[in-house]
Amino acid sequence: MSVAFKLIARRPALPHLFARRRYTPQWRSYSTPAEDTLPLKGVRVLDMTRVLAGPYCTQILGDLGADIIKVEHPVRGDDTRAWGPPYAQYQDGNHEGPGESAYYLGVNRNKKSIGLSFAHKSGVEILHRLAKECDVLVENYLPGALKKYNMDYETLRAINPKLIYASITGYGQTGPYSNRAGYDVMVEAEMGLMHITGARDGDPVKVGVAVTDLTTGLYTSNAVMAALLARARTGKGQHIDACLSDCQVATLANIASSALISGKKDSGRWGTAHPSIVPYRSYKTLDGDILFGGGNDRLFGVLCDRLGFPEWKTDPRFVTNSDRVQHREIIDGLIEETVQKKTTQEWLEILEGSGMPYAAVNDIQGTLNHSHVQARGMVTEVDHPSCGPIKLVNTPIKYSHATPGVRTPPPTLGQHTDEILGEILEYEKDDIARLKKEGVIS
Repeated sequence: MSVAFKLIARRPALPHLFARRRYTPQWRSYSTPAEDTLPLKGVRVLDMTRVLAGPYCTQILGDLGADIIKVEHPVRGDDTRAWGPPYAQYQDGNHEGPGESAYYLGVNRNKKSIGLSFAHKSGVEILHRLAKECDVLVENYLPGALKKYNMDYETLRAINPKLIYASITGYGQTGPYSNRAGYDVMVEAEMGLMHITGARDGDPVKVGVAVTDLTTGLYTSNAVMAALLARARTGKGQHIDACLSDCQVATLANIASSALISGKKDSGRWGTAHPSIVPYRSYKTLDGDILFGGGNDRLFGVLCDRLGFPEWKTDPRFVTNSDRVQHREIIDGLIEETVQKKTTQEWLEILEGSGMPYAAVNDIQGTLNHSHVQARGMVTEVDHPSCGPIKLVNTPIKYSHATPGVRTPPPTLGQHTDEILGEILEYEKDDIARLKKEGVIS
């Protein structure tokens, strides 16, 4: 049996508690990628995550073709459904409230939503049956929190030995901080990132996006795919322990390496500047900011010529990078004095074709409407079933054969409850109606 076939082969059907009745899936597809090329086609993921790190992880898996079943509280749904404004307003007349939050929409495409409470015994039974039918489960509850619902790894491993169970937490399953709740900003502070972010003479600041959540989601999606490959070889599932603190330490990268090798205190915050390269920072223009990267002496010379001061190249204070680092304030001051005399666009035109690394400092609308971003297909539009056409950031990686992308819009709360219970678990309509009346599902 080939590795690919072993990876996606479905398990035998469960002996079901209710009479069988097949449902025709109602999941609409809003784009037409060649689904046979999707790398994770045939992989089914039970997504018990909310907010950002977990949903970002499962969205990556969904973009790559996995079938994502998102489990949400039957009334509140994912926490981020209430995180607004802004909202995409409802247009179908079937929903109350301001609409679907932009935060939620940003990390939940290519998923199917089931509204389910596992505080009910019947809800746990449904989850156990879904776990039996899934290849992967991703959750982001505090360590041990799911054990009281019999949704911990040991319980589910007995039900499905091939299950890959990924736990995303703030500080991991072990260690003195393991029972701490860990939002991104706390981990940025605790694990060094905030200390090295901000202006040279300013206070520590958080990164403008929840980057620790995002890198943890990326690491976890990569770990899930590695575990799928391992299962194809061994036939065994496993528990993945992923956490924000570990991922944040790992992504300190060269900064951590410098501290480990030197044994000395780090050099602190540098804003947009670089501790050992000059010029390498942003400068004020007449109407904005532009960033230059003079990574070597030749590039510094190019910048001098384009700025109109070729004599800087032979100034003893600036000849080599070491000279420029020593006289950082002087050369930075000269560059900024010059750059402030023209607009950002004028400097972009002057530097075009020079070979000098440079960039405008754009705001988010400027980024999303950037000609290169548009040309690379990084913004796409889908038809949301309740909000009409909405724009989303597209999946970033391009393949020569595979065609990942946005196939379905982020679901409304419980949009697919009937289909999941009817099609995957083969519940009868009467049983689904009873469970809704009891508040188990929505």
